[in-house]
Amino acid sequence: MSQAIRVLIADDHAIFRQGLATIINRDPDMQVIAQAENGEQAIALFGEHQPDVTLMDLRMPQVEGVAAIGAICAIAKSARIIVLTTYDSDEDIYRGLQAGAKGYLLKETEPDELLNAIRTVHRGQKYIPPDVGAKLVQRLSNPELSERELEVLRSLAQGMSNAEIADALSIGEGTVKSHVNRILNKLDVSDRTQAVIVAVKRGIVNL
Repeated sequence: MSQAIRVLIADDHAIFRQGLATIINRDPDMQVIAQAENGEQAIALFGEHQPDVTLMDLRMPQVEGVAAIGAICAIAKSARIIVLTTYDSDEDIYRGLQAGAKGYLLKETEPDELLNAIRTVHRGQKYIPPDVGAKLVQRLSNPELSERELEVLRSLAQGMSNAEIADALSIGEGTVKSHVNRILNKLDVSDRTQAVIVAVKRGIVNL
């Protein structure tokens, strides 16, 4: 067992973690060494056990997956992390890989593909399925929204008016209008409602 690939699982659903551990531990070349139920615990357990491969969910309490990936990669640049999630929007994929993940899988993935992904990432290679790669390419071709534009977009998703956004962000109403216009242009839509629909679909904002 000393040569086994040591795996850390980070997911807030206990039943899913246990099922995943069963699949991995059945492989004689792999061993689940720790399980985390939130991002904060994932960071701590990574530091304690130094796993060969980490499976990381994106939506977790206390510290979300992307932040946990970033924190781990900041202290261990060679960390081999695979995002394993139910979310396949281009923004989620982009953020996960940008944070430092080496692979991206959906929870509907077949067990054999999961084990193959773990082996691939353990060898120092990336594992990005074709459909995930296509969405990543689409995301990379889209204009980048600034942090302020993201703040305004999230406010739009909450149904706030320009005046309410201006008050909340302590900026002028004319400035808000300019940000909204740039958001519409970057998302290639004609009105605020369409902007919110596209943003939700792409995973830029969550309602």
